[in-house]
Amino acid sequence: RNELCRYSQKTHARLNFHMHVPAMLRALATARHRCLSTAASTPAQKLRHALKAPEILVAPGCYDAFTATLIDKASFQACYLSGAGVSYSHTGRPDVGLVTQTEMVSRIAAVAEAVQIPIVADGDTGYGNAVNVMRTVKMYEQVGCSAIQLEDQQFPKRCGHLAGKELVSAQEMAGKIRAACDARRSSDFVVIARTDALATHGMEEALSRAELYVNSGADVIFVESPAGREDLEAVAARLGGKVPLLANMVEGGKTPLFTNKELEDMGYAIVIYPNAILRGVAKIGADILEDLKTKDTTRESLHMMRNFKELNKLLGIDEFREFESRYLPKN
Repeated sequence: RNELCRYSQKTHARLNFHMHVPAMLRALATARHRCLSTAASTPAQKLRHALKAPEILVAPGCYDAFTATLIDKASFQACYLSGAGVSYSHTGRPDVGLVTQTEMVSRIAAVAEAVQIPIVADGDTGYGNAVNVMRTVKMYEQVGCSAIQLEDQQFPKRCGHLAGKELVSAQEMAGKIRAACDARRSSDFVVIARTDALATHGMEEALSRAELYVNSGADVIFVESPAGREDLEAVAARLGGKVPLLANMVEGGKTPLFTNKELEDMGYAIVIYPNAILRGVAKIGADILEDLKTKDTTRESLHMMRNFKELNKLLGIDEFREFESRYLPKN
């Protein structure tokens, strides 16, 4: 409370005397959220506080511990472990349901060891029926995940921005959500329900399913593949205020790219960029390989790289040198 009071006083001092009351209340809400977020002790608690904040939570996508570290070092407050990203990087294949439950759990564990920020992880269909979902949730939570995203596609699923999706019944998905909520050990663990019905059955079915999923216990709703602003606003108009909403920005996907502020103004609480980093790696990696092939050296590609010292510093080499100095026997 004292910290909140001090921060609020500083905020008041910075506010212009003629500032409109709504802006003042927004600034005070932001101050209160920052204090509560600081007080949160676990990543899952921090995630829940962030979802209630006035500002939209931006969660860039990672596919391993290294890319999660990049996100953490860039001072983002959460990361999204993309199932598609794991499929691309681990199997070298598209997102067509090839990645297994244990492969995702292994990636979550590695990411959780590398960073302290909340991890939102793709859980695909839960890898089976509602009973399988229960085990998946327990495994995700046990290795350090703060939130699981579950979708209403049939198995094997595919990327939400690809054609050919087929859905389970709304009631089956509702049962999976109830099972996920009952299986979590901590009530802070976040269950995100995604529906792909917009692409297969239209907006009304997508919204109807989303409402059912909210009533089944979902903490966050994710309507996949809106075709534009009108669709995004329709989702927010129907569901805004009932539960935090998630927006998915896929470069080249079915949904146009909006700024984070635009999405926030529409009523979204969290936005993910599942594979922005990976797409960059794919492009830059190919450019470096082309330079090596055509120029007989990587010398001309150095401007696209972190050098040896920079990369090791990013990964914490100084900390490990301190550990060595402290714990290893002196010669």
